[in-house]
Parts: sequence; C-alpha cells; structure tokens
Amino acid sequence: MAEKTGTGPSSDFRELAKSFGGVAAEYDRARPSYPQELFDALERLAGRGLEGARVLDVGAGTGISTRLLAGRGADVLAVEPNAGMAAQFLAVSSGLGLVRGSGDELPFHDASADFVTYAQAFHWTTPDKSVPEAVRVLRPGGALALWWNVKDSNAAWVRAMGERLHAALPTTYHGYGAVDEVTSHLAPYDLRVEHTRLRWERRVTVDHLITDLTSRSYLAALAPEQRAPLLAVEREALLAEFPDGTVVEPYVLDLTVAITPS
Repeated sequence: MAEKTGTGPSSDFRELAKSFGGVAAEYDRARPSYPQELFDALERLAGRGLEGARVLDVGAGTGISTRLLAGRGADVLAVEPNAGMAAQFLAVSSGLGLVRGSGDELPFHDASADFVTYAQAFHWTTPDKSVPEAVRVLRPGGALALWWNVKDSNAAWVRAMGERLHAALPTTYHGYGAVDEVTSHLAPYDLRVEHTRLRWERRVTVDHLITDLTSRSYLAALAPEQRAPLLAVEREALLAEFPDGTVVEPYVLDLTVAITPS
C-alpha cells in the first residue's frame, strides 16, 4: 500500500496508514500495476501455478493486484483493513470478494490457503505477528509472496525527486530502502526463501504521476494547503525533465517468496 518500511507500525506509522482512505480513488487510478512477468516469476519460485489456487491477497487496497491474480485464474480473496480502500475495492472489482482484516490477525482457518500475497503492503504489518499468521493459514508447501514496485534510482530524476521529498518531509518520507530488512523477518520460520528482481517501466503523463504522488501516505496525510506547494514543486521539476508531458517511469520490482515445508 505505501512507502515506509520497518519492524512494525509505530503509532505515527498507523496514522499514516489511515490516510489512504481519503485518497482511495486516486490510488486506484494512478498507482502502477504489475507486469505479467511478476506472476510468471511467482509461479516459478513457488513451484506451482496460480490457476485454481486459493489466494489471500492481504493489504489488497483497491484491488490492483487482486484483479491481476484473478486474471491468472486464482481463487482470490482480498483482505483489507482500511474502510475507504475497501469501499473503492468493491466499487471497481466486480465479482471479487473482500474481507475486512489485517495481516497481523488473519480471519481464516489453519491450512486454508495456497498463497498469501502482499502487494506493496507487507511493510504495514508487524512481522512478528504477520509472518506466523501467514504460516498458520498456508497449506503445506504453500507460499507467502511479498512484492514491491520501487522506482529505479538509477534514473537521475527519480533520485532528485526522492532527495526533494526527503528534505521536505524528513520524518515521513523514507522510500523503500529497507525492503531487505523487512524480508529478513522470514528467517526464523523454517521457510525456503526465494528472491528475484524484475525491471519494467511505464509511460504516464505528468498529471498522472502527480495523482500517484497524491496517493502516497507521506503526502496524503498532509492538509491540502501543506500538500499543494510540494506537488507544485514536483510538477515543475517533472515538466522540466519531460517537457512533452510524458514521463518514462522505471521500476525495480522486488519479489520475495517464502515456501512452507511440504
């Protein structure tokens, strides 16, 4: 769902998470999707296909990943704690089911799922709770899959944007630099852990990217009068870099798959 990583949500972090409800429409409209190569890699690392598999997509947000999993033939159920995000999910994800809940306390029976997935969401959990909960609900040989779209900082304009946002919001903007730290919490649970990184890019307008930024927790949590000047700075910088108004946005897609003993 968002940007910060860590060992578990602090009270300030939980407040950031609440901000998504107010920008759910922007989130669904502007956040990046995922290439099909991600799901090919997920099936390869997990050693089984998604078609017909029971998948719990946790922290599903507005359903960006849930809809793609369903498109691969998975029997997928979304799990989402935020009321605003859940409402947007139901509005745009026809025919897909959703349960209100969180990864720290999954409302499902033991050994009832083949996959537990977190698309852009695992860092909002408390790993000491969410990892054993995932292990509990997975069947033998089931897979916990965690993935993040991370803007590729090899691009100078991406680095510059991150530096500006960190300078403006030093206590809330942290990027995704601690993905490895988060996934290290898988170690104590007798899981076979696989990892890969994919690279892809999307072409969007400057306006689209500004809407994407609006949906980020570190900006969504601000009052409109605080957020507007920051977005204006980013719009000006993006138009200077991409004067035709089309942004080539490169991503590194970080995927970790942890398989339970069979």
